[in-house]
Amino acid sequence: MGKVIAISNQKGGVGKTTTALNLAACLGILEKKVLLIDLDPQANASSGIGVNNVNKNKTSYQLIEHTEKAKNVIIKSESPNLDVIPSSIDLVAIEIELVNHPNREFMLKKAIAEVKDIYDFTIIDCAPSLGLITLNALTAANSLIIPIQCEYFALEGLGKLLNTIKSVQKLHNKSLEIEGLLLTMYDSRLRLSNQVVNEVKKHFQMMVFKTVIPRNVKLGEAPSHGKNIVDYDATSKGAKNYIKLAQELINKSLVNGKSL
Repeated sequence: MGKVIAISNQKGGVGKTTTALNLAACLGILEKKVLLIDLDPQANASSGIGVNNVNKNKTSYQLIEHTEKAKNVIIKSESPNLDVIPSSIDLVAIEIELVNHPNREFMLKKAIAEVKDIYDFTIIDCAPSLGLITLNALTAANSLIIPIQCEYFALEGLGKLLNTIKSVQKLHNKSLEIEGLLLTMYDSRLRLSNQVVNEVKKHFQMMVFKTVIPRNVKLGEAPSHGKNIVDYDATSKGAKNYIKLAQELINKSLVNGKSL
């Protein structure tokens, strides 16, 4: 049975899309079959993985709207074992269009039901907000990864996100779990970075991934070339850490009894 993981934080610039596309690519490199769903209207995960010239009528917008089936909007990427459902700017309108729909929070869950078990992992890159699109992702997901930037306002808004998760668990998705908190943009030279790591680990303990993603120039450059970090520079710190994170996620899933 495939595992659906949403990557979400309503705070922008925390490494959410970087994590979504590189984690998805690294899981594929480790021979897992992966589907990456881009639910951010900015479509950075799509372009960052090299998916350009997308047919505007075959994106995650049509998927949530139920005007196209999931299998018709899936694109094969150049990364091994990785398929993508790209996004488009049209997704911005979905919040308004679905506002009166009786099952508006379950549109994505219903749309991916026919394909999710074809894949070992489905990774969803959420928009940096807590609107209806993110709500759809949390309702469709088995678990959630929350990227947290190792900077001053790191924990700002985390309480709000955790409250949203609680209400999703209560109303729409009882089995939603927090897969883990992922520390990103870590700089070992900065006292502040180390303070944030210690603070997060102290408060959330076992919920924090052992792998920490460092601040890395190559990680910033790779998407502009339409490549994941391993294809761009396999020897970089960023590549090694995302491979480590993918392995940690696989091991965690095996321990939790979900054989992949």
